[in-house]
This record gives sequence, C-alpha cells and structure tokens, in this order.
Amino acid sequence: MSADLAQLVTSIAQRARAASLVLATIPTARKDAALLRLAELIPADSTELLAANARDLADAEANGLAKHQIERLSLSPAKLEHLAESVRQVAALPDPVGTTLEDWTRPNGLRIRKRRVPIGVIGIIYEARPNVTIDCAILCLKSGNAAILRGGKEIFHTNTAFAALITRALAETGLPADSVQLIPTTDRAALNTLLKLDTLVHCIIPRGGESLIRFVAQNSTIPVIKHYTGVCFVYVDKAADLAMAENILLNAKTQRPGVCNAAEQLLMHADIAAQALPRLAAALVAKGVQLRCDPASAAILQKVPLAHAAAAAADFTAEFLDLVLAVRVVPDLETAVATINRDSSGHTEAIVTEDSAAAAAFQLAVDSAVVSWNASTRFNDGFEFGFGAEIGISTDRLHARGPMGLNELCTYKYVIDGSGQVRT
Repeated sequence: MSADLAQLVTSIAQRARAASLVLATIPTARKDAALLRLAELIPADSTELLAANARDLADAEANGLAKHQIERLSLSPAKLEHLAESVRQVAALPDPVGTTLEDWTRPNGLRIRKRRVPIGVIGIIYEARPNVTIDCAILCLKSGNAAILRGGKEIFHTNTAFAALITRALAETGLPADSVQLIPTTDRAALNTLLKLDTLVHCIIPRGGESLIRFVAQNSTIPVIKHYTGVCFVYVDKAADLAMAENILLNAKTQRPGVCNAAEQLLMHADIAAQALPRLAAALVAKGVQLRCDPASAAILQKVPLAHAAAAAADFTAEFLDLVLAVRVVPDLETAVATINRDSSGHTEAIVTEDSAAAAAFQLAVDSAVVSWNASTRFNDGFEFGFGAEIGISTDRLHARGPMGLNELCTYKYVIDGSGQVRT
C-alpha cells in the first residue's frame, strides 16, 4: 500500500473526527435544513446523477454482471424522487440527540441524567446499492455523527455524484463539509487502513455479501455492527389460518428473494402438514420456487404429486437468495423453536397461527433480532419500522439489534448536577 493512500484515508478520518465534535453540538433545525436542502438537490440534479449512473451501468454490462445485478445498480427519475422523499422523512423524525433516557436524584442530592449522544465517527462499507450513500449520510447527519463512506467499484461514479451533492447541501447550510466524506478510491488497501483507525473512527457498519462482512469483521480494530446472513424461517403452526399462511409465505419468499429478510426455510407442524403442505407448496411452485424437502415433507408431496427435490443437510442452514426454499415437518412448537435457534442466523423469524398462547411462547423463546406473529419476514426493514431509512440490520447484541435507525446510531453519557458534594 502506498504511503499516499494511507495518508489520504487517515486525513479523511481526522477531518471526520473534527467534524463530529461540531455536529454533536448543532441544533436540530440546522441539521434538518441541510437534509431538506439535499432533498431539493437530488431531483434538481437528476441529469448529472443519471449520467453518472449510466457510466456505472455501462461498466457493469461490459464486465458481465447479471441482469438482476445491473437492475440493482440502476437509478431512474422515480427512484431519485423516492430517495428525496426518504431524506424529507428523516428530516421530519424526532432528533434523538439530547434525549434524556433516565433521570434520578441520589440521597446526597446529586442529580444524574442518562442522555443520548452521537457515537462520533461511523464508517460504512457497502457494495452495489446507490441508495445506501444517501441513506447512511442522512441518518448519520440527523443523529449527529460524521460519516465515512466506502462504496463498491460497481457504483463508484454514482456514489461520487451523490457525495458531491451532500457536500454542497452541507456547505450551503453552514454545516461542516467533512461531516460526510466518500473515500475516493475502491482500492482494498484504503479499506485496510480505515479498519485500523480506532483512535479516530468509533464504529464500522458493513453492508453487503457475507464475504465482505467477514473480511471487515476479521480485519477491523474498530467495533463492527453486522449481520452475516439472513437465514429466515417461517413456521406454520397447527392453528394456522391457511389462507393467511399462503399469503405470508409467498410474500416472504417471492416478493424479493435476493434480500436478507426473505424466507429461506419453512417449518410445518406435523398435525396439519398432510392438509396444508400441498396447498402451500402448489402456490410456491406456481411462483417458480424450488422446494428442497426433508423425508417427511417429501413423502407428503410425493402423493400429490408436486415438484420437489430431496434436501441436502446444508440446505437446512442455507441462505439461498433465490427462488429456493427448504421444507421440514416438525412435531410441535418446541421442536420448531429449537430448530430455529440452532439453524437460523438470528435475523428474522415468523410464526403463522391463530393460537395467541403459541405465538407468545414462540416470540419469547426464539432468539432472533425480529420475531413476527402473522406477518411476513419482509417487514424487518428500517423504512417499514418507521425509521425513514436504515443504516443496516444487526444480528449482534451489543449495542444494536435489528434494523438500525437514528436511535441506534447514538450512545449515551451521564450528566451529573451537584451543589458542592464531595465523596466521603
């Protein structure tokens, strides 16, 4: 790695740290003004943004990226307007900074308050999604954090154009220009430098495939908030409404099969498997889903008959990110819970049942970031939670879990008011 590149990344982090100390003191109205200006600039600058995006799409096609991958890279006027709306929504959200979480007075008269404050400098490492640049920038800004963005090579020109707009919005509203910075290279050596700057950067959030996230987690000396995979389960209980189960399962598996909150695993209660599984399987197969079955579910579908394949052991812990679903029959709720706690990635699980006691037991016992009752796994999403956007989804336990919005981008400090007390 060249000394110049290391110096560049270190300089970015130093300037981000200085900006973060200023941002932590800036009133809500000034942060919101910068966000609202950015929301105006995105559609106003659409010609330049779409031209930059076209360069990335041309490079992607030349490099042989698949059609669905290219689609994820692409912008349109409608997508830009949606991005602008997400910026306005974040501006309208309550500012978490300064919120008092707890307030108490000790017998000696000391008043102690636990107050929410920004984390400081957050590094976001991400791949080929152009909206991430805007989403992460606005969430960090609103929560008083400086952001260092390092996007993927497939979307470099688009990210650069977005970063220029963000810098312009900051400058026009009097906020530190270094509050949001894009590392201007996709050289892996720059990432290696960033991950070691633990005196300047306080948190790293990787967004992308498992290989990227594991690389970041294994090479960072900075705390990393992450999820590796989304091995999400839907459990159809013996008291399930089958029409509801069909709708939920189809949505969870087929709406967007390549995302982390899509269902990858189906568990069926044995008491209704013979009746329910053929119906659910037929609906899934009609949508192009390949079923990979354990012996019990295969025996049921063999009688119908419906297309399916025998599952390999690895299928039962797989994140397929495709129209593929592993299917198992379980004897009871307790086995379903144990199976999920053993084989899932702790991301999102769902139970479909009309039995409220069964649902409560499931939600209590399943050890995942999000556990749904009669709702699709696809709702594990910051926008769907009302966060305006999300900076990522965490399956960690310290300090954030699930979709991360403004509150999760804060830590806290204790503020003590006294009247001359000394400790004896």
